[in-house]
Formats: sequence, C-alpha cells, structure tokens
Amino acid sequence: MTDRHAGELSDGPAPQALPEPRRMGLQLMIHIDGAARGNPGPAGIGVMVNSGNGLLRRDFYRYIGKATNNVAEYEALLLALREAKELQPAVVEIRSDSQLLVRQIQGRYRVRHPRLAVLYAQALNLIHQLSAVGCRLSIEHVGRELNRQADALANRAIDEALAGIPRDGERS
Repeated sequence: MTDRHAGELSDGPAPQALPEPRRMGLQLMIHIDGAARGNPGPAGIGVMVNSGNGLLRRDFYRYIGKATNNVAEYEALLLALREAKELQPAVVEIRSDSQLLVRQIQGRYRVRHPRLAVLYAQALNLIHQLSAVGCRLSIEHVGRELNRQADALANRAIDEALAGIPRDGERS
C-alpha cells in the first residue's frame, strides 16, 4: 500500500505501531540522494527508510529550492538522521552515492565550504544524539546503480516542483 502524506510515501504500518524499537533491535537501512539540475540549480532530496524485518518502509522526497548537488546530499542526510532519531532504532546503516559526503562524515575528507560546514555540523550533532542513546550508525558509499530509487525520489521532487504540482506540506 502506498499512502502519500506530507511528502512521505509509506508502505507498511506507521512507526508508532512498532513496539519499543531500540529494545526490539530495530535495524534501519536508509538510502539517501540529493539532486540538482545545474550547480546550483533546482534541487531535491530523496530518502528511503527500510527496516530489516520488512515491517517498515517509508520514502520521502522534498524540493529544497536552488542549491548545489553537495548541499542537496547533505539535506538528504539530515532528513534521514531526523527520521532515524524519531524511530529510535538500534542500528542505522546509511547508503549514499556521494563519495564526498560519505568521506566527510567518516572524517576522511575535510569540510572546507562554509555552507557545507554548517550542514556537516548539524549532521554530526544528530549522529552524536543517536549514538548517545545507544544507536549504532554507519554510513557507506555505494554506486549509483545501487541508489537508483533514492535518486528517483530526489528527481521526482524537482519534477513536481517545476511542474507546479502542489504538495500538502513538508516534513522535517
């Protein structure tokens, strides 16, 4: 079942229906992507949240206005981290096709751009909040071929915004 609600596509029970997620060992696999047409240009983000047991599937997409591709990637990460924080999982595995974002979060690359530094700090804050309550989080770079659905959501956000399709609200 697909239920569009406030920028969210949902296949499965509402997260509130899951009993005590952290204690129950909820594990999330989250694919993220940001897209910008032009750099900067109209940009969107896509986030796919799946539980390992198949009880939860939530897809999000949002138009973020004019931005660079790297800003869109960070905005997708922030949305993913906020959703993870809300769901209180025991384990979160994030997959992105942005090597820059993944290596910056892993501490392998420095963050030099001022706008990205702000987003990076917000991401680290959310990661520390998740870690402080016992959530194990990892982020991994994957090839584009393994991230097509998140890419499609990010591009859907741009397409709908450029076509003037109204949204019934935004999350996060």
